[in-house]
Amino acid sequence: MKDIPFNRHRRLRASAGMRALVRETQLHKEDLIYPIFVIDGENVKNEISSMPGIYQLSMDNLGAEMDEVVSLGIKSVILFGVPFDHDKDEHGTGAFHHNGLVQEATRLIKKQYPEIIVIADTCLCEYTSHGHCGVVEGDKILNDASLNLLAKTAISQAEAGADIIAPSNMMDGFVAAIRAGLDEAGYEDIPIMSYAVKYASAFYGPFREAANGAPQFGDRKTYQMDPANRLEAFREAESDVAEGADFLIVKPALSYMDIIRDVKNNFNLPVVSYNVSGEYSMVKAAANNGWIDEKAIVMEMLTGLKRAGSDLIITYFSKEVARWIDEDKR
Repeated sequence: MKDIPFNRHRRLRASAGMRALVRETQLHKEDLIYPIFVIDGENVKNEISSMPGIYQLSMDNLGAEMDEVVSLGIKSVILFGVPFDHDKDEHGTGAFHHNGLVQEATRLIKKQYPEIIVIADTCLCEYTSHGHCGVVEGDKILNDASLNLLAKTAISQAEAGADIIAPSNMMDGFVAAIRAGLDEAGYEDIPIMSYAVKYASAFYGPFREAANGAPQFGDRKTYQMDPANRLEAFREAESDVAEGADFLIVKPALSYMDIIRDVKNNFNLPVVSYNVSGEYSMVKAAANNGWIDEKAIVMEMLTGLKRAGSDLIITYFSKEVARWIDEDKR
């Protein structure tokens, strides 16, 4: 055996301390962005049946949620509004109302927790009566007619104090329209976290319940991307970079880690992966049935997203992960 040359890779795995010393990818609390669903009404805390541990919260319950977020050391949240059905209309005007849900939640958070980074999801689907992300004519979603409404939404969110605008609609030219609108309104320093690469995915199912924003007819395949396509992601990201995006989101995450790596390798902007509702719900279902070790699975999953190239991760697991990071430091 002495004459057989081989490498002893196991030397660097010999103990927990040695493995920690050479670990290439680290998950930090600063990497996490926690989604919050703000719903109309008073004293509302509705657990989302398909997303155990995630709630729709009325404004009067938002403070308690934020107290926990801050105490755990999470630095960033992304806000989604869930209005009453009778407040929805064809053009989603609630999205850019001065006293809209995201706007009011932003004001509350920035007043009481000024150190928190507030990211405003900028879309119309939760506010439209038809559930689509733009203006509808017949059975078509109109691209150009939707851009002005999206820009108005972004401006209203910036006026409310949002630190980052995150448009998720996938209309062509949405970053350019929003950037122009923000600049003209005096918000040239507000960055855009673009949902640059957003696939028409089956993994969004539980989110549709959480945000009450499922399309009332058809689907979103004419504006969200085909899951089979890779090169299309380059074109979408390249357009958003040219139009003024400051961050690039890839959504979903787990089935698209190749795309996350592609975007990271080809664009010199922070890459954000969205660990979406279906990915969360599958893990929760398996964990609640005792089939998997939830902590081990989630930490491996999110570490994998970082290793693939994610600088930041939007995840419903943020609070659990923050606790586990603290536990592992003890």
